[in-house]
Amino acid sequence: MASEKSKILVVGGTGYLGRHVVAASARLGHPTVALVRDTAPSDPAKAALLQSFQDAGVTLVKGDLYDQASLVSAVKGADVVISTLGSLQIADQTRLIDAIKEAGNVKRFFPSEFGLDVDRTGIVEPGKSILAGKVGIRRATEAAGIPYTYALAGYFAGYALPNVGQLLAPGPPTDKAVVLGDGDTKVVFVEEGDIGTYTVLAADDPRAENKTLYIKPPANTLSHNELLSLWEKKTGKTFQREYVPEEAVLKQIQESPIPLNIILAIGHAAYVRGEQTGFEIDPAKRVDATELYPDVKYTTVDEYLNRFL
Repeated sequence: MASEKSKILVVGGTGYLGRHVVAASARLGHPTVALVRDTAPSDPAKAALLQSFQDAGVTLVKGDLYDQASLVSAVKGADVVISTLGSLQIADQTRLIDAIKEAGNVKRFFPSEFGLDVDRTGIVEPGKSILAGKVGIRRATEAAGIPYTYALAGYFAGYALPNVGQLLAPGPPTDKAVVLGDGDTKVVFVEEGDIGTYTVLAADDPRAENKTLYIKPPANTLSHNELLSLWEKKTGKTFQREYVPEEAVLKQIQESPIPLNIILAIGHAAYVRGEQTGFEIDPAKRVDATELYPDVKYTTVDEYLNRFL
């Protein structure tokens, strides 16, 4: 490993996941830059977030995905570019790829991924069309000859665990729990700070270059039935489980408006099809983050659920 840590530029650093990547980069000792549209925002929450970045030693650089000169300038100061842009800007990462090509100094690019493996998913519509944008960015990155890592993390704990795995529920079960499929398919849940940590650890790691990085902590790989049983044990309550067969899930996807149909399509891929687990990782193309970095003390699902007691 290089003794001098790479300079990391995070694009989308004020977003839901981006802030965790920025924090991890600074915490792990990387010179860290966050590209921001406004360095002095009027929104108090965003201003406080940017202040927390600066307090951690992060440099704020004013720039915009849609201003190529500012983008190229920011990229020129970085060794590694990590994009955490949201779904509406996935396709526009071609602008970032162009900037990386023009700058010519980036050693690794992490396009915005962090979910299902878009090259091996069988997700149904409308999820398929949405994830096609990520596929396009992967192919464009490879065609440009930019060294890459595709970081995948299963379910974000902050989305999936407050309602104990029930996709459309507002909170934990009170009397009954809705389960897609038979509830026995293994799913992966990862705390957002840990996604940031594993992603940044891979930035300087040659073992992760031109590979897909699977972030699937063993203690956080469990079925919905196991998750509900864990919650029952913690609360001392038993919940009636309402199992929704696959045909009914697919019908609900077709009949639901956006974004519910997208949430359900991802849920079908994970909870029914079992796409996050149950496959061998081909070492020629893919690596397991918890095997590469066994010393990371990640937040377990068991620990995370204690927040809701």
